[in-house]
Amino acid sequence: MVIRYFDPLSRAYRRMTNALFHPFDLRKWFVVGFTAFLAGLTDCHGGNGGGNGGPRGHVDWDDVIYAPQHAWHWLQDNPHWFALIVFGIVLLFLLLVLLIWLSSRGKFMFLDNVVHDRAQVAKPWYEYRKEGNSLFLWNFTVMLLSLATIVFYLVFSYSVILGVYEHSWDPVDLIGPAILLGLGLIAIFLFWAYVDLLLADFVVPLMYKSRIRVLAGWRAFLSLFGPYLFYFIGYGLFMVGLSIFVAVIVIAAVLLTCCIGLIFLIIPYISSVALLPISYTLRAFSVEFLEQFGPEYQIFPRTEPARPKAGS
Repeated sequence: MVIRYFDPLSRAYRRMTNALFHPFDLRKWFVVGFTAFLAGLTDCHGGNGGGNGGPRGHVDWDDVIYAPQHAWHWLQDNPHWFALIVFGIVLLFLLLVLLIWLSSRGKFMFLDNVVHDRAQVAKPWYEYRKEGNSLFLWNFTVMLLSLATIVFYLVFSYSVILGVYEHSWDPVDLIGPAILLGLGLIAIFLFWAYVDLLLADFVVPLMYKSRIRVLAGWRAFLSLFGPYLFYFIGYGLFMVGLSIFVAVIVIAAVLLTCCIGLIFLIIPYISSVALLPISYTLRAFSVEFLEQFGPEYQIFPRTEPARPKAGS
């Protein structure tokens, strides 16, 4: 068995061009783009750095190190602001839960449109509600677990930094621990990002193919993941490189249009329609990659040759 990366990407690109450009159908773009928009509601996108870091000069490290404690004391002295912040956090949490539910259902809608080269919303929304709701429960649980992991790690990191600072009172001594703790935080984010990548790119298609729930989908995928571990690690690295390449292309397109294209990218649904060739290709690519592991992983329908009529 030969597992390739560029060949399935090339086939996915051809599927995208045939579906979206031969012929070009604006209605299809908006319908499929809507399902891509739902599927990507909770996906992470690159943020924008900026700012000049504030005014330069002397830094009062006591204020920096003890900022969390000062903030907590301020909230205790201002209970109305504390209640307002808690209320806002609850609203944001409920909004996030709603987005996770819509995105979980949308992933099957978008996948169904890509697999069968069609533009439907209502039919896949109802047909794959069992799988979508199962995926939602998984994503909700993982969200709580990942948030708990990050919060615990941040509290641990703060206690380490505070202990080092109070031991030496020299900010220079914080550089080493801060770098190590920062690398640990990056590792946590990369771990959860990789789990989410495997879920969206492989577990969801297996759930879609076999009409199974998320735990059964993970069992089916892990039976493949173990024997072909390095291929899936390579897939993750390939996706990182591909994401960088796509980001460069998008930035170049924005600059070539004198930033007019940026207008379409900052409007969520419109950006999903504008970037549909990219999301469509990537969605098809993961399925094409999965199908290389054997006929039992075939998801795209194969058209059989027409049989000759009797008597002909």
